Amino acid sequence: MAAYDYDIGIIGGGAAGLTVASGAAQLGAKTVLVEQDRLLGGDCLHFGCVPSKTLIKSASVYHQLSRQHVFGLPPVSPRPVDFKAIKKRIQQVISTIQHHDSVERFNGLGVEVKFGEASFKDAHLVDTGMAKISARKWVVATGSSPASLPLPGLAEIQTLTNREIFSLDYLPAALIIIGAGPIGIEMAQAFSRLGSKVTVLQRSPQILSSEDADLADELTHILENEGIIFHLGCTMISAEAEGDLKKIALRTSDGQNLEVTGTDILVAAGRRVNVEGLALDKAGVDYERTGIGVDRRLRTSSKHIFAAGDVVGGYQFTHAAGYEGGIIVANAVMGLPRKVNYQWMPHCTYSDPELGGMGLNEKMALAQNIRYEVFEEKFVDNDRAQAEGEISGRIKVLFDPKGKVLGVRILGYHAGDLLAQWVGLLNGGVKMSVAAGSVHPYPTVAEINKRVIGSYFSGKIFSDKVRKILKLIHNYRG
Repeated sequence: MAAYDYDIGIIGGGAAGLTVASGAAQLGAKTVLVEQDRLLGGDCLHFGCVPSKTLIKSASVYHQLSRQHVFGLPPVSPRPVDFKAIKKRIQQVISTIQHHDSVERFNGLGVEVKFGEASFKDAHLVDTGMAKISARKWVVATGSSPASLPLPGLAEIQTLTNREIFSLDYLPAALIIIGAGPIGIEMAQAFSRLGSKVTVLQRSPQILSSEDADLADELTHILENEGIIFHLGCTMISAEAEGDLKKIALRTSDGQNLEVTGTDILVAAGRRVNVEGLALDKAGVDYERTGIGVDRRLRTSSKHIFAAGDVVGGYQFTHAAGYEGGIIVANAVMGLPRKVNYQWMPHCTYSDPELGGMGLNEKMALAQNIRYEVFEEKFVDNDRAQAEGEISGRIKVLFDPKGKVLGVRILGYHAGDLLAQWVGLLNGGVKMSVAAGSVHPYPTVAEINKRVIGSYFSGKIFSDKVRKILKLIHNYRG
């Protein structure tokens, strides 16, 4: 039997890689982690989830100052934003969380951390540029990066991505955002609230293209009312810089030619998987432009090599990467044939109001020719939402003909937190009749979850059939 330096090696120190490294080392496997950046934590900690939510909070607090009158308070006139101060707070939050993802902590767990750009020499040997490392099993968790946009002239001018936007020393006066996915929408609202003039360009006819159009459109109107300009369904023709200004020529959805001008451009038009330089072919690992191919146990075409996180091109969420890391620990370290199940994988866009969900939405159900019935409740009818002044949006639940939940979508106040109840209900297989009979504290926004379930059962309980049966029972009893 061949001798290897390590039982398992992980390439990539983001959510998936750190999950595998932590679990493997604590289970007694000799573990090595290779990271090309100078710090562990990956995009989520340094350029994604953490800095974006920190920025969003600052923007939300600043925005509330303009809504003082809504709460019966006297109006205030806040000073213009100093983005350097916001940048400092973002870095402070990252630094605090960094301790959890530090080299020292992982060394303490038994993980040997090495820095360098990993490249496979064969199916078990990796060259980091500083040393050659062999491992019985490998995990590729190299994540993803902002995708480039083939727009003539764009490569010749300075643009921003999520890797630069949080470390600016200034607030963009006029920000053009290319792309209306989660990153584009979150940043559009945050910078608009802080004082930037924001214009969003999107090739598809709606924001958040995978969501149902009715919820996406409702969110669009809310953002437009905050001052964000949208050009949806447009065709971008070219980009150029003229002095301190940047210009994008486009054709609108109704065929008009238009030139959009801004001081800065944020490119948020999708992600590309990080496979360059890995020499995966030398390890016998099949991959495509959209990601590394894996089976349900997250094994690649070389069965001793696993892959997880953004690099597999599936659910590109931090929580999905962590989940997949756990699946790999079960398979690669514990020898348990555990398979991924994405049926109830939740997601959320942290706009205000938030838009999140799990399971099927209407668009997906129609594409799969699945029969369904929709039940809704509006936040305007929730007492706590009224008290909080957060009445925008609604919850939609899809039921199949047998009364099983197919999916949930929430556009509303703290939608991501409200999804937590559905995570427990649907993953736990709890009957909706049990959920309908549960008691929530009053007043809470979470009561909307119970109400939408109740609306499904009320149609059955108060049906003509039930009334006739009860009438017979009452007549029989006299």
